[in-house]
Amino acid sequence: MGGNLRVGQVFRYASGKDPKPTELDGYPNFHYVTHSPGLARALLEAGINGMAKVSASDGPRRPVILIRSSPWKAGTQQTPWHDVFDMDNGHVRYFGDHKASTTVVPGTTTGNAALLESFTGHQGHTPEERATATPLLLFRAVSRNGKPKGHVEFCGLGIIERAERLVQWGGSEHTTFINYVYDIAVIDLTTEDDKLSWEWIHSRRDESVTDATTLELAPWAWREWVKHGNSALPRLRRRVARAKVTKVPEQRPEAGSNEAKDLEVIYKYFDGRKHDFEAVASAVAARVLRGAGNSYLEGWLTRRSGDGGADFVGRLDLGSGLAGTSLVVLGQAKCVKPDSLVTAEQIARVVARLRRGWIGVYVTTGAYSVAAQMEMVEDQYPIVLINGLDLVHELRSTARDDHGGDLTACIDHILGGRETAITNRRPEEILLE
Repeated sequence: MGGNLRVGQVFRYASGKDPKPTELDGYPNFHYVTHSPGLARALLEAGINGMAKVSASDGPRRPVILIRSSPWKAGTQQTPWHDVFDMDNGHVRYFGDHKASTTVVPGTTTGNAALLESFTGHQGHTPEERATATPLLLFRAVSRNGKPKGHVEFCGLGIIERAERLVQWGGSEHTTFINYVYDIAVIDLTTEDDKLSWEWIHSRRDESVTDATTLELAPWAWREWVKHGNSALPRLRRRVARAKVTKVPEQRPEAGSNEAKDLEVIYKYFDGRKHDFEAVASAVAARVLRGAGNSYLEGWLTRRSGDGGADFVGRLDLGSGLAGTSLVVLGQAKCVKPDSLVTAEQIARVVARLRRGWIGVYVTTGAYSVAAQMEMVEDQYPIVLINGLDLVHELRSTARDDHGGDLTACIDHILGGRETAITNRRPEEILLE
């Protein structure tokens, strides 16, 4: 019964529509992946393909609408508009199926009628209303082997944010006509490894299955949207930046592992010893920045306290002579319980102190929240994040290289022979050394 649709994956959409081969011409077979035994095939023959409604026990339900955009048709007399697929920012602007030659009332063509009906569901005010909403599966035609037809790329799962009537021109006479355009939010499938399971759609096609039961098979972001509504879309929208985000469990050592024991040792060693941890954080930051082949100079620890100021200062040297430059490095060190999270607000306080030509380094025994990482990437914060697991790896590596693997001896050596003094000097003075 079907399979998975992965965002960005190209499928062979053959005219024979045979669901038996798993692959055709080296590509996954669209009709195999979307096969529901005993039921009509999923089709992409038109731009807007509304699957027939089923009479479920809690009311009629349209299982899905499959949308296909054909970029190679854009700008022609028949299709004068240009759909926009901004996958990096989770946004699609898709034009309806009213054309210059269409004689029926705008909004009553098969495709527009289906999308406008779905738009009503997507604007539901309660979780119960949104639970009946129709998912949109987005595809666009792609050329392969010089042929514009026969292959489609899966672009994700969508929710209509806005529907707008507009005037377009088209046809051989370049006459104007009324059509609809839809702004569609493409929601995040990171939890599912960017895959959508056809089993969810298959369950929506089964009239014996309730809306609540089908929802259990829906992707996490869709369930969150049903629960919280369109106000949640900013955090549920697909963004390429998420590929640069490390999930919180991946920033922490496995329970019971040697790394977990090391991190606990580090936390207990420095709990209540602010400046001592800052010295170790400065040494770890130096090791990380030098690890990329850069020249890095450790500076000093600051006397400022609180979350608003830097805890240590350093200098990153890039290139040499006229072909070189130096950057001031402001460091923040936070010794917190290993299960703690650093928030976006805490990172923003450090970033707020950065000037042009400065970068930040944040070192913690905890982990960074997804929201903090997203804000850092999307706002292009010039800051390096070192989490508890990275801290352990760097200190353990130093201990292995210089102290026979003794972590405590490594820490004692850093503290006993530290080059960094505690001072009130201004950060930019590091450029004069």
